[in-house]
Amino acid sequence: MSDLKEIRKFKRVVLKLSGEALRAPGSQDNISPEIVGRIAKEIHAARQDSGVELAIVVGGGNFWRGASASARGMDRATADYVGMLATVMNALALQAALEQEGEECIVHSAIHMQNVAEPFIRRKASRQLTRGAVVIFAAGTGSPFFSTDTTAALRANEMDADVIFKATMVDGVYDSDPRKNPDAVRYESVSFRECLSKQLGVMDATAFSLCMDNDIPIIVFDLGKEGNIRIALNHGEIGTVVH
Repeated sequence: MSDLKEIRKFKRVVLKLSGEALRAPGSQDNISPEIVGRIAKEIHAARQDSGVELAIVVGGGNFWRGASASARGMDRATADYVGMLATVMNALALQAALEQEGEECIVHSAIHMQNVAEPFIRRKASRQLTRGAVVIFAAGTGSPFFSTDTTAALRANEMDADVIFKATMVDGVYDSDPRKNPDAVRYESVSFRECLSKQLGVMDATAFSLCMDNDIPIIVFDLGKEGNIRIALNHGEIGTVVH
């Protein structure tokens, strides 16, 4: 890929974290303070090195999945609202850990809850990023039927971000599920159109379309390996670039 080095030159990024990544495997606790603390330390170290402007979107799957609850009989809109509230809990935990590392960190919630978070205001969030604060976007888009992947894509466009980092539990995009197929092949880089034609499932269709239509690359990398966030935010070669 000839323009890979150009894609790596970014100033403002959106980091998408899954809620499930905040829970220790096999633990009964929904949030692991140790894991959240490690993520915060890596983010702080990376920002000390690179000065990158960082927005974060965090999921809520460690507490709740709206689609799953809907399949079991709950009204889908209600189930999704419960999931949005779960993301706020994760955002507050991450905010506390980042503040312990000395980072100014502000949570913007798409659902108004003024006692714990600021209401999402695009221009205000952008100014906060410019002055060096970490901004966490919580409560999804504020509307049901949209995933936190879509939230990440939407906020990346609104914040004029250079790239989305999607931190997952695998080390990139594969031609098949590496957890089921030991012969799965990992891509170093792959085009949006190839992802669509091969149904590689990088993000849901709405999120993927927003990134493709507005030419925002996605870098998929493994969150589970210590140090990877720092490598990613410091322009390091990591994971798979979707462009």
